[in-house]
Amino acid sequence: MTAIHCCFPMLHINKKNKVAPLNAGPSLDRIIDDDAFEVKSFGAKQQPWKAPELFRGAVLPAGRMLAHQANLPRLPVPALSQTLDKYLRAVRPLLEEDEFQHTTKLVEEFGKPGGLGESLQAKLQMRALERQSWLADWWLHTAYLDFRMPVVMHVSPGIVCPPQEFNGQEAQLKFAAKMVAGLLDYKVQIDNQSVPIDKLGKNFLCMDQYYKLFSACRIPGERRDQVVVYGPGSNIRPRHIVVVHNNKFFALDVYDENWKPLSQDLIHAQLQKVVYYSRYPSEPVGILTTENRNTWGKVYKLLKKDKANKATLDAINKGIFMLCLDQEVSRGEDRKASMAHQLMHGGGSKLNSGNRWFDKTLQFTVGTDGAIGLTYEHSPAEGPPIISLLDHMVDYCSQAPEIKETTVEPKEPERLPFTTNENILEAIDNAKRNLDVQVKDLDMKPVTFFEYGKGFPKSQKMSPDSYIQIALQLAYFKLYKVPCATYESGSTRMFHLGRTDTIRSASVESLEFCKAMEDSRVPPGEKVALLKKAIDGHKKYAQETVSGQGIDRHLLGLKLTAIEAGLNVPDLFMDSAYEQALHFKLSTSQVPSKHDSFLCFGPVVPDGYGFCYNPREDHLNFCISAFYSSPETDANKLADSLHQSLLDMRELLSTQAKL
Repeated sequence: MTAIHCCFPMLHINKKNKVAPLNAGPSLDRIIDDDAFEVKSFGAKQQPWKAPELFRGAVLPAGRMLAHQANLPRLPVPALSQTLDKYLRAVRPLLEEDEFQHTTKLVEEFGKPGGLGESLQAKLQMRALERQSWLADWWLHTAYLDFRMPVVMHVSPGIVCPPQEFNGQEAQLKFAAKMVAGLLDYKVQIDNQSVPIDKLGKNFLCMDQYYKLFSACRIPGERRDQVVVYGPGSNIRPRHIVVVHNNKFFALDVYDENWKPLSQDLIHAQLQKVVYYSRYPSEPVGILTTENRNTWGKVYKLLKKDKANKATLDAINKGIFMLCLDQEVSRGEDRKASMAHQLMHGGGSKLNSGNRWFDKTLQFTVGTDGAIGLTYEHSPAEGPPIISLLDHMVDYCSQAPEIKETTVEPKEPERLPFTTNENILEAIDNAKRNLDVQVKDLDMKPVTFFEYGKGFPKSQKMSPDSYIQIALQLAYFKLYKVPCATYESGSTRMFHLGRTDTIRSASVESLEFCKAMEDSRVPPGEKVALLKKAIDGHKKYAQETVSGQGIDRHLLGLKLTAIEAGLNVPDLFMDSAYEQALHFKLSTSQVPSKHDSFLCFGPVVPDGYGFCYNPREDHLNFCISAFYSSPETDANKLADSLHQSLLDMRELLSTQAKL
C-alpha cells in the first residue's frame, strides 16, 4: 500500500464495500499569496464548537476563540454538475483519447437527471445540514486514523530550522532551554485564546487546529488509531514536557505551583540533570512508534499490561510536547540533507530513531551538531499553526534576553521507565530492521535557488505560488515528456473545522505551455501567452478550492455516501482514470516561513516525488524527496530540471518584456 500526503485518499473497495484507505499523509496548508477574493457563507449558523468524534479530550472553553468559531460558515457541498465538469477537465491531460471518451460516458451516466449521482448528492447535502462539517470525521478516519502504514515517512513531515553552531553539550542544552521557554511563551497565547486570528484576504480562518497542538498524541490501535488532546478546556492540565536522551524518557515539569512557566535558567538546570541521569543508552523503545500501525497497536497493548509501562505511556501522551536531545551525526557533504533525514526519521536504528516518539503531535529536536527542527504527527493539524509556532520560537531564541529565577525550586525530572520482555525486545528488533530498510530507500534533496525569489513573479504580476507550480510542471515534462497527476494542498480553513482540498496543478493549460516551451518552432510571444494562461488557470483553480469548491473531497464524500448506504461503489470510482487521477507522482505543498526553514516529506507513491517549498523574496527554498528503489525517479535530476525551468521562464518573460 502506498500513501497520499494530505490529499484525496485512494480507497480500495472490495465487493463487500470494505474500505482500505491509502493515507493522506503530510503535505500542509498553503497560504495564497494573491489578491483577496470573496467567499460566500454557506449553510446555517453554527452550533457551539464541539471536537470531532476521535479527538478525545479536545474541548474549547468559552472565550474569544469559541465565539469566533461559532460564526464561521460550514464547508459547502459543491454543485454536482460543477464537480463532474471539473473532474473531466482535470483528467483530460492524463488520458489517451479512447480512455477519456470512456470516462466521459461514466461521468454522464453518474450525473444524469434522476441518476445515482443526484441521489448521493442529496444524501450528502443532508449530512451537511446535520453536522458541523460533513467532511471532518470522514477525513480524520480515512486520511489518518484508519491508515495502517507507519507515520514515519508516510504521514509525519519534518521541518528543518536554521542550524545552530554549538561548541559542546552545554551550548546544546542552553539553546534547548531557551527553545522550551519560547514554546511555553507561545502556549500562553494558546491558553489565553489570544493568538491572532488568521486571515486570508478579508476572510477569517478556522483556528481549531491551534488548540490541538500541545498535550496531544496519537495512540495506536490494531485497526484504527485515536488522538487524545489535553487542551485548554480539558479537566486534565498537564504541566510537564517529555525529554528523551539516549533513548531514556523523562517527565520535566515546566510550570511552578502558580502555573508560571519556568525561566530559561531553571529549565537548563533540569536538562543538565536529565543528561546526567541518562549517560548510558537504553533499549530504544521509541523505535516501536515507527512500525506499521497494526503491529504497533498490538505491541502497545502488550506494553500497557505492565503497570509502570502504562504510567509511562500516560505521561508521554499527556506531555505538552516532546524534546529530543540528539547525538551528533556525521554531517557529510550536505548538512541540509543530513538534517532533513534526522527530522524525517532520526537517521535509522544506529543513530537517533530510537530517541523519538513519533506519535507525539509536537516533537522538537536539538542535536549536539546544531541540527534544530520539528517532527509532527499530522492528524490534528496542517502547516500554518505549526509554522506560526516555529516562527515564534525562532524569534524568541534570537531575541529574548535570558531571565534568571532563583526563588523557585522545581521538581526533579521524573524518569519514565519501560519494562520489556522477550516479546517486546523481539518487536524492537523487528522495528529496527523495518525502519532501516525504509531509511536507506529515502532520498532527500534540499535545494536553495539563489537566482531569484518570489519577487520576480510578483514583478510580472503573477502569483508566486502558481508560477512555481507551473515551473514544476515544466521540470517534470522536461524529464518525462508527459504530465502526471499533481497534488497541491489547499486550505479550506475559511470554513468551520476546515482542513484541505486538492489543488490540481496539472491541467490542460499547463500541458499546452510545457509542450510549447519544448518546441523551438513556437514563437516566444506565444509561449508567454501560454505561460500566463497556465498561471491564471492555476490561480483560479486554487481560489475555487480554498473557497470550498474543490472536487476531490466532494468526490470522496459521494463515494463514502454510497458505501455507508450499502450501495455498490459507482462505476465512476472503479474507473482506471479515477485511479490514475489519484496516483500523485508529484505531491507538493507551499509552506511559507519568515525564516529559512524548510519542510520535507516523503513521496506518496513508489514512482513519485515529494516537493515542498518556502518562497522567500530573493530566493526559493525547496526540498525534493524520492525513493532510490524506483527506477523512474531521481531527486537530483528533478532538482536540476527545476533549476533550468526557473531560468528558462525568467529568460522568456524578461526577453519579451524588452520587445
